[in-house]
Amino acid sequence: MSYQAYLDAIEAKSGRTPRQLLDVAAERGYGPTTKAGEVVAWLAEEYGIGRGHAMAFYGVLKNGSTISDKHVGTTGSHRDASTELHLDGVANRPSSLD
Repeated sequence: MSYQAYLDAIEAKSGRTPRQLLDVAAERGYGPTTKAGEVVAWLAEEYGIGRGHAMAFYGVLKNGSTISDKHVGTTGSHRDASTELHLDGVANRPSSLD
């Protein structure tokens, strides 16, 4: 599963885009220095999000929307189209990123 696919699955499960969840996280006082376990527990309790998906979200919370180019341009299920993650939701994604 690509990094973007993890975020898309979080959106489907929570009903919120990654950017909206970042806003909620900020309202709760969560940011780049928050411990991963706190974020994982919050997402599990509020939205039923599993640990792996929560850790993908935590990566965005901690590091922003840019990811390593390790899987960009590769083949297989873990490839991403870009090093820039789309946080505004599946419905708002430019068709070039599908």
